[in-house]
Amino acid sequence: MMKEQAQPMQYAPNGELMRVADLASCPPPERWNDWMEYDAKEWPRKVERHYELIPTICFNCEAACGLLAYIDKESGRVKKFEGNPYHPGSRGRNCAKGPATINQVHDPERILYPLKRVGKRGEGKWERTSWDEVLETLAAKIRAAIVDDRRDEVMYHVGRPGHDGYMERVLGAWGVDGHNSHTNVCSSSGRFGYHIWCGMDRPSPDHAHARLILLISSHLETGHYFNPQAQRIIEGKMKGAKLVVMDPRLSNTASMADSWLATWPGSEAAVLLAMVRIILVEQLYNREYMRRWVNWQAYMEAEYPDEPPTFEAFIAQLIKDYADYTPEFAAQESGVAAETIVDVARQIGQAGTAFAAHTWRAASAGNLGGWQVSRALWFLSVLTGSIGTPGGTAPHSWNKFVPAPFLKPAPTTVWNELLFPPEYPLANYEMSILLPYFLKEGRGKIAAYFTRVYNPVWTNPDGTAWIEALTNEQQIELHAALTPTWNETAWYADYVLPMGLAGERHDLMSQETHAARWIGFRQPVQRVYKQRHGEQIEYTYQANPGEVWEEDEFWIELSWRIDPDGRLGIRKYFESPYRAGEKLTIEEYYRWMFEHSVPGLPEAAVQEGLSPLAYMQKYGAFSIPAEAAPVFQVNEQEVPPDKLREAEIDAHTGIISRQGAPIGVMVDGVAREGFPTPSRKLEFYSATLKEWGWPDESIPGYTRSHVHPSQIDHTQGEYLLIPTFRLPTLIHTRSHNAKWLSEISNANPVWVHPVDAQRIGVQTGDLLRVTTDIGYYVNRAWVTEGIRPGVVACSHHMGRWRLETKPGVDRWASAQVALGRDEDGIWRMRQVEGVRPYASADPDSSRIFWRESGIHQNLTFPVHPDPVSGMHCWHQKVRVTAAQAGDRYGDIQVDPAKAYEVYQQWMAMARPQTQRPDGLRRPLWMLRPYRPANSAFLRDTKAAHDQR
Repeated sequence: MMKEQAQPMQYAPNGELMRVADLASCPPPERWNDWMEYDAKEWPRKVERHYELIPTICFNCEAACGLLAYIDKESGRVKKFEGNPYHPGSRGRNCAKGPATINQVHDPERILYPLKRVGKRGEGKWERTSWDEVLETLAAKIRAAIVDDRRDEVMYHVGRPGHDGYMERVLGAWGVDGHNSHTNVCSSSGRFGYHIWCGMDRPSPDHAHARLILLISSHLETGHYFNPQAQRIIEGKMKGAKLVVMDPRLSNTASMADSWLATWPGSEAAVLLAMVRIILVEQLYNREYMRRWVNWQAYMEAEYPDEPPTFEAFIAQLIKDYADYTPEFAAQESGVAAETIVDVARQIGQAGTAFAAHTWRAASAGNLGGWQVSRALWFLSVLTGSIGTPGGTAPHSWNKFVPAPFLKPAPTTVWNELLFPPEYPLANYEMSILLPYFLKEGRGKIAAYFTRVYNPVWTNPDGTAWIEALTNEQQIELHAALTPTWNETAWYADYVLPMGLAGERHDLMSQETHAARWIGFRQPVQRVYKQRHGEQIEYTYQANPGEVWEEDEFWIELSWRIDPDGRLGIRKYFESPYRAGEKLTIEEYYRWMFEHSVPGLPEAAVQEGLSPLAYMQKYGAFSIPAEAAPVFQVNEQEVPPDKLREAEIDAHTGIISRQGAPIGVMVDGVAREGFPTPSRKLEFYSATLKEWGWPDESIPGYTRSHVHPSQIDHTQGEYLLIPTFRLPTLIHTRSHNAKWLSEISNANPVWVHPVDAQRIGVQTGDLLRVTTDIGYYVNRAWVTEGIRPGVVACSHHMGRWRLETKPGVDRWASAQVALGRDEDGIWRMRQVEGVRPYASADPDSSRIFWRESGIHQNLTFPVHPDPVSGMHCWHQKVRVTAAQAGDRYGDIQVDPAKAYEVYQQWMAMARPQTQRPDGLRRPLWMLRPYRPANSAFLRDTKAAHDQR
């Protein structure tokens, strides 16, 4: 017999002997009020440190993972952030960005007080001002626009929101159509492909219970909501699931895949539709699911009225429709072996309802017609019947929960054509990348412009166009940059307003991380700590460092000042639901929702002797009970009898309507809720696309990208550049001031395959010049077999820069540059100084060892608006050569005249629908992030507005 090994002795921080089984990854909640740890810096001495642990939510990406702030009870300062095991999405496991929040909170470079411009825009001259002066100035400008009926001149331009529902309520109260976003540089094409199928615009795979997982791009380490999803991808693999990754790069995810399909960028839809054909021909599809839930009757009736109106005839027609998508055709387009395509297709069919699939940015964001990639991927889920099944893929809203606030404003009757212009009636999100051009063309102007955790000068293509717009005070009269850190766009603002990071603000967050619904509660931890210990705190900025505000309270104060006496009808939305006529406090806002809008929360709180607000303050998150919010096959839910009593049923289509709005569909004689599409079914056939100018796209198809191999001549030094992949530790403007993250990722070299490197004549570390349609940049080469030949790659999540070095301007991850425009109109940037050690209150700033901060390649990209989805198509056809004489690392050149020419060329691809008999600007059923009233969808805006 094997001798039983003795268990090692373990001791708790209080000195008590523990068994190994007693070890935990996190302190138990009953000890969060007083948790003791030994100070690691005092080792080997045992010096006790006592902490109070307060939960909050990470702010460094949209995953909204849970954090616990450790507040030193002696100093009252936040010591560190670790994972919150009571958070349903992240479960106490965080990526590097969560713990690095402490770097941001204690960053010696951060802006702590509101700043006001005193010179010309872009001169960099600032003075400290008061929040009172800021609020009064902004309120006066917005009030004038509202009173003068210029409600399309107020614009709120947001990057990653970091909260659910709050700003829609604020803008609705103001009655403006002013919600702008970053989404058409991020994900609007991916969203469009899903939306046109099912009326919801994001996928939510149940990776943990899948038999086959198909990912397009590198979701494991850098995809959307990557940390919670990565956990569950690994769980699925541990249970036996196979992982297939489609990506031209050998990413970390691809390296862990059972099958890596290194597709030519833009060919993904061709590969997916070839898989569709194989599943159809080999009868691996879920017949009953398709018969019941695909709008095949509408397709046959509209396109093949002479064929028998049967499901069998539909399947036969499908096989004909996709006859050209052979494995050999897909192999020719993609470079992936035909046998591999056949093998993966069969695995998908065999996985059945446990097939989980996901795409987000990558192929969809990079290519002309990229929305067809997500549309073709969802087609595979439809064929297998794996929509909202255990191990399958659900629409995101089935796994997301946003509680309703009190007193929701009525939708505005205004339509802002700077956001949704007539050229793009189907655009899934606002056409934000085109704003500088629209302003230049005189399509409108902006009285009050907010950039909120958004940096269009750096994030968007053709940033010089943004600089021109932001420095033009006739086009943008007043610009306030709401940001937790300094950024390139804030340099051109009138006010720079420091807003709270994770642990410095209130927000509600819920994301589709897995097959469940949950909400997370971000809270300002030092405010909570001080209030627990008897301090009176009226506003969060009184507890935050300096005068760092939180946006929730900022918007309450600003709205109150816009309408101080209530005559504009705004103030009532910011009055307390508990104290009539009194100003709403931030705790009252969340208290009301927790008491009235979150199923199961009041009952869970009672069990612990807490109020719902106190419960959320204690745990920081809550799982919605499955019986209150089902997550599987939600489309199968029956329409409640009380709704049916007042409903009408279309005898031909089976659509159930109530007061003119569809609420369900008859399926095999039963009234089901279905999907939020015109047919209430999954729309293989999109009458919307046909009726709105795109009949050639009415069913899933394959659009050859603007960077198709036929467009690229390697003998002329031409390559396809992919910029859409993320570096795992950095995301836009929210995490660049974290020293630990900058230490991990501080350069974005150009990935070059050895075959191409030999052709170009470079080795790793050599400088090369990448020339786009409007300019060039100089970067270093990284020669690797992790990229397919003919393709080069450079992440566009690096390359931060500053024009001067002064307090508040981050130096961990930015280079000082000289930026100017020549007499010939050409913009040129040259680095003055890279990253260097410097003296500060943080001794680590003197230990910086990296010297480069990456290249801001987005400046050299022209805008490429997809004519259907509106998404900026990021991929570029470029010339790559060895650096020329005089080239230096970081050099950038941009020709704005060429940029405008490319803008006009892509605009000409659009199909405006301005002469429709129904007068609609956009299909009424389609999503908008902030939706106006139906009357605003009518092109006769004056008549619609007069109805208000």
